[in-house]
Amino acid sequence: MRAPKTAELIATHLRRQIVKGELTPGETLPPEVQLMSQYGVSRPTLREAFRILETETLISVRRGSRGGAQVMQPDISVAARYVGLLLQISGTTIDDVYEARKVSEPECARLLAKTRTKQDIADLQSCIEDLRKVVEAGTKAVPDPSRWSGLTYKFHELIMQRCGNKTLAVQGAVLHDIVTTHLELSVATKFDQGDSSERFQRVIKAYEKLVALVEAKDGDGAAEHWRKHMDVAAKYLFQNDLKNKPVVDLFA
Repeated sequence: MRAPKTAELIATHLRRQIVKGELTPGETLPPEVQLMSQYGVSRPTLREAFRILETETLISVRRGSRGGAQVMQPDISVAARYVGLLLQISGTTIDDVYEARKVSEPECARLLAKTRTKQDIADLQSCIEDLRKVVEAGTKAVPDPSRWSGLTYKFHELIMQRCGNKTLAVQGAVLHDIVTTHLELSVATKFDQGDSSERFQRVIKAYEKLVALVEAKDGDGAAEHWRKHMDVAAKYLFQNDLKNKPVVDLFA
């Protein structure tokens, strides 16, 4: 086995402090001179450790007299990019990723129905109301594709984040982030191809039904409804050869 380099050991120590909350987002790390003395290393070694943490978006380094390393909130898109790389190597299609989502996300809906709070219901309903306003403000009741995509992403994200299972939430978020890269391209293209307001109203009704099932604590009903909704959405979003598009095309 290869012995870890000194920079990797320093990065591991700082990463552990960030994960444990000893270093919080927005906090600035001690000056380089102080850290060099603390770890007994040279400036190049310390900066190599910083570069490792920067690639993980755990810190942001500003150069200059007023510079320094600042702790960042971890970004799910970084994990998505690493997972996306592995999927690229395997020749995975976007449809394959969406199929995995159709396994995990309905289960998140089931769990959410069991643990939902009044705030969860309020947040889901607020997202639906924002979607309704975007449709009403659109040309011929066809919403702005960017706003529509962002809000539908938020609704799916709420289902995963509030389900009560942190592992499923992170796993679902990573898969959703990968798929969303494709969906933004797909939606932007399709919105100019004769879409009508009826399709968007059907989506809103599907969201409203899910909220009703979640509020009623009907876990089985919520999971089954959400699985069917995702099946219907796939038929629209992955028309023609889009579902066979390799993941590699999304990260080029």
